[in-house]
Amino acid sequence: MKQIRFTETVLRDAHQSLMATRLRTDEMLPIMAELDRAGYNALECWGGATFDASVRYLNEDPWERLRQFKKQAPNTPLQMLLRGQNLLGYRHYADDIVEKFIEAAVKNGMDIFRIFDALNDVRNLEASVKAVKKYGKHAQVTICYTTSPVHTIPYYQKLTKELVSLGADSLCIKDMAGILTPAAVRELIPALKEVTDLPIEIHTHATSGTAEMTYLSAVEVGADIIDTAISPLAGGTSQPATESLAVVLKELGYDTGLDDQALIAISDYFKPIKAKYIEEGILAPKIMGIEPQTLLYQVPGGMLSNLYAQLKQANAEHLYDDVLKEVPKVREDLGYPPLVTPMSQMVGTQAVFNVLTGQRYKMIPNEIKDYVRGKYGQSPAPISDEIKQTIIGDEEVITVRPADLLEPEFDHMKAELEGLAQSDEDVLICAMFPQLGKEFLEKKYNPESEVASAPSEGPIRIEAIM
Repeated sequence: MKQIRFTETVLRDAHQSLMATRLRTDEMLPIMAELDRAGYNALECWGGATFDASVRYLNEDPWERLRQFKKQAPNTPLQMLLRGQNLLGYRHYADDIVEKFIEAAVKNGMDIFRIFDALNDVRNLEASVKAVKKYGKHAQVTICYTTSPVHTIPYYQKLTKELVSLGADSLCIKDMAGILTPAAVRELIPALKEVTDLPIEIHTHATSGTAEMTYLSAVEVGADIIDTAISPLAGGTSQPATESLAVVLKELGYDTGLDDQALIAISDYFKPIKAKYIEEGILAPKIMGIEPQTLLYQVPGGMLSNLYAQLKQANAEHLYDDVLKEVPKVREDLGYPPLVTPMSQMVGTQAVFNVLTGQRYKMIPNEIKDYVRGKYGQSPAPISDEIKQTIIGDEEVITVRPADLLEPEFDHMKAELEGLAQSDEDVLICAMFPQLGKEFLEKKYNPESEVASAPSEGPIRIEAIM
């Protein structure tokens, strides 16, 4: 009997996708023992936007959350999502910060690191994988799935070989937009199995309405692990429901290793929590819907809501369809980057600017300029000279690994934060979010100070697409 393992996403991607990562630690801890008992392959519980949301909105220490999770669920591996050289922030960090962060995550209880780069640039994964291996943990290296003229089966096979040679312990096919169809996965997984015998995990979102069919097809052609969410926080821009797929796969003769009674208890626990967030307006019913246009425009669900919010702010909701049509054009101009953080936000914003101004690339965000300069890594397809000229003029494009241009940062940051940061973990919070981190530490250690009593500020990050 073939075994198919499940990774549960309710502690991270499910609530990140549905309600901007707003679940509090004290809402998750009471069910940890049951999650630990259920028989999951792993509990995805940290990384992605959880670090940002904990500090920015919840006034919680993300490191303490991780320690508590480990204490309450000692038997099931804990898993996190790490953006390669970006870690959990929004820029590339020097290699010493990358290693320090991973060392701290391991020390506080992390077991499996799912590491991805928005461009599938293997150079941006090297430091993270090396550090995970150094500290004896599992490096799950990720293929960000997308479609374009350059994202062919040979492209994915070549990428897989490079990830294996990097030292991957397993592979994840990360379909952040919900565009991996049953036909595509039936072709992709056997092709990858031709070049590696590492376990392959599939991650998708239910956004487009095809996810359950894609998972079933993936299992039938050799996938080893699937990502699901317990039913109250499943569907829509989240993952398919754990219980439904567990029943279907058991009936088809697969061993899931899951405890049905534990799943019922977990589901019952999260039902009133879901109801509370719907009542508070944080979980919008429209997010639970299906958006087949995802397959047409390849725009992740969270990105759709972000684009609409930007247009609403500009009193230009009537241009929504025009922006959706502009997104694939911008993506083509920029060498077909996968639409995952931070590229999804960058491409979406550029599309909005192009439509609002009525002139393409009249307004260009600095992030787009840096991307074209090569500061994020190598674009999947070459960017035309015409587009380069439009965006950065005659500026030189870097071709080295972007992090090679960065000086060591950690010791300098630690010295700067002396008297405020009480630990390496505190320094790393400030490394991810400099101003926000300092405000958080003031609240934590000096609650009477003026900074601590002032409201936190900072840009809202729409990250329901990871």
